[in-house]
Amino acid sequence: MSTEWTVRAISRAMLPVLLVLTLVEVGSGLVLGSFEAQLLEYPTLLALVPVTIGTAGNLGSILAARLSTAFHLGTLSFDPRDESLAGNAVATLALAVSIFPVVGIGAWGLTALASGVRLAPETVVAISLTSGIALAVLAIAVTLAVTYVAYRFRLDPDDVVIPIVTNTCDVLGVVVLFATVQLLL
Repeated sequence: MSTEWTVRAISRAMLPVLLVLTLVEVGSGLVLGSFEAQLLEYPTLLALVPVTIGTAGNLGSILAARLSTAFHLGTLSFDPRDESLAGNAVATLALAVSIFPVVGIGAWGLTALASGVRLAPETVVAISLTSGIALAVLAIAVTLAVTYVAYRFRLDPDDVVIPIVTNTCDVLGVVVLFATVQLLL
């Protein structure tokens, strides 16, 4: 794949993507606004929101960077039996399982120091871990799908995959976090 590094070429590839992602982010804000009462009732959830969506986006970005590197090296295969692809997906899931309990404890501790808590620490960790695992699975699926689409349309995955994955994880992060809250509270 040859890449044309001009302002016009980059703008042509990225402008439609950025316009769509802007609308996606507005949707994320609207979803978040619909849960305002619950966030005010449980300040720990408010502390969980940015960290959860940021961490999910980071997990997707790490996977996207690894897939993009494999793409440029010519070793990327979308075969479900590809051990490298499966290994990267499992590593992403393992990172989620190891980091989201820490995120939950951190959110609970920060809220306890700043304003007092209304949720037990084990509840916050359960919410964080459950939503984190679900987000990791979704981030893996979105990253694989977007990387495949970039591959099929001969787009540079470095240009399109990470912005799409992080923005999509923002929206999914809000939705999954509050679906988990509804399930566990």
